[in-house]
Amino acid sequence: MKIDLTGKVAYISGGAAGIGASIAQLFAEQGAGVVIGDIQVERGEATAAKIREQGGKAIFVRHDAAEEAEWIAALDLAIKTYGGLDIFVNNAAIEQTCMITDVELADVQKLIAINVTGMIIGHKHVIRAMRPGGVAGKGGSIINLSSVSGLIGTPALGVYTASKGAVRLFSKSAAVECGRLGYGIRVNSIYPGLVETDMGNKLLDDFVGLGVFKDRADAQLQMLAGYPIGRTGVPIDIANAALFLASDLSSWITGTEIVVDGGMTAT
Repeated sequence: MKIDLTGKVAYISGGAAGIGASIAQLFAEQGAGVVIGDIQVERGEATAAKIREQGGKAIFVRHDAAEEAEWIAALDLAIKTYGGLDIFVNNAAIEQTCMITDVELADVQKLIAINVTGMIIGHKHVIRAMRPGGVAGKGGSIINLSSVSGLIGTPALGVYTASKGAVRLFSKSAAVECGRLGYGIRVNSIYPGLVETDMGNKLLDDFVGLGVFKDRADAQLQMLAGYPIGRTGVPIDIANAALFLASDLSSWITGTEIVVDGGMTAT
């Protein structure tokens, strides 16, 4: 089934690799003009180039999600390049594995600056652009990538879990505010389970290092046992959910959560 995004403009933070790159590629395949923001310059440029080689429209901009000035510059580039802004995918995030008793203040501050503060500042400028009277001004769809770790507790992921829980409730507040004010902006969130990406593989290695699992084989076995559907996720699983939320098919959906986890949180 083709979901047509022709004429729409999408900005994807953290879009250089993994889930973000898969979302960028899928949106471009469906006709959107895509702007990829990330601090991973080489990977981001490569992702944008691949999309263009396949006939899609994409550019890359270096973007540190913790810096407000870079949010302003990145969104300005997106609007100037394609003439608007219809879709924002807030995917930029980092992950830290650490037992709570070993947490370092600097690490907490760094994670919160990107995963929470950056998310909030990003919404500030995206909503200003999308709302009536803004430089884009047609409303739109905001899609926040949270995690199943924002729904349930996970050992050695306490700080990350806190940040993803913040994404969950901020998304709801933003959805209600935008709706009540008549902005025509929908805000929803996606909750991936374990996905086969660099970040997902590093997580398993970190869990082994911290003694959560005895070795990598044990980690794979135990994690897989937690998914009733019988497999862990791949990036396109999450991208498909994002595509639905970006499209007009979800025009009466806001403030809600789509859990894409192979049934893990249902057990």
